Amino acid sequence: MNRIIAAIVLGLLPLATLGAGGGVTPMSANNNLEDNTSLQRGAKVFVNFCMGCHSMGYMRYSRMADDIGLERDLVAQHLMFTTEKIGDPMKIAMRVDDASGWFGVAPPDLSVIARARGVDWLYTYLTTFYADPDPARPFGVNNVMFPDVGMPHVLWPLQGVQSYIKAERPANTVSEQVVRIESDESGFALSTSVTTKDGETAHVTDRLEVTVPGSMTPAEYRKTVRDLVNFLDYAGEPVKLLRFQIGFWALLLLAVFAVAARLLYKEYWRDVH
Repeated sequence: MNRIIAAIVLGLLPLATLGAGGGVTPMSANNNLEDNTSLQRGAKVFVNFCMGCHSMGYMRYSRMADDIGLERDLVAQHLMFTTEKIGDPMKIAMRVDDASGWFGVAPPDLSVIARARGVDWLYTYLTTFYADPDPARPFGVNNVMFPDVGMPHVLWPLQGVQSYIKAERPANTVSEQVVRIESDESGFALSTSVTTKDGETAHVTDRLEVTVPGSMTPAEYRKTVRDLVNFLDYAGEPVKLLRFQIGFWALLLLAVFAVAARLLYKEYWRDVH
């Protein structure tokens, strides 16, 4: 039995490594699917900043309105720009062929992106864009969580422009990897592992700081991203909270049944022993 458990754990280690985003430990999103106000704010951010390129084809406006406590009339007035029917999916007008020609690859549908990437990954990704002057960068930005990202930083009017401020490194550095990200009042501290030519490893702390302010403070922007990620988490599985409730009662029923089955077992075998 111990060998079987060890084999399962070893088999899952590569998946854990992939989920960590190439060795970078993401920050916690701390989202709350029971917070309808947060979900409503997140829906507003998604429609205004993300739906220019990304569809959410598995979510209907009517379902979203009913689930997160929005009046359908308000959704039709303020959140529907590409259709006139409240029961239509949240799709965009841009065709896949056109998007592929313009961007090289069509922007993905975001219906289940939170299930594919994880909410912590998304939160960290959306908060760690920074200006990259490299001419090879098509939109002038890069990302700590997703190096050489092909997406522009569409939320920059809110966050502003972040700069990557590197700490002093050994002169013979050959490689480096951000391993942990922590937020503070002025930006983000990046714990970076540095490897030298001699094979030695050192740890330095780089920073991401806003050098061109946006319309929000760093704390306000992180809250806005948390709302957006909360909405993406809801959209990936609208019945998640209901599933949790059903699961609780199902486990409770099984526990009661297990006790009854044990008592019945003892009653059957009482005279045998």
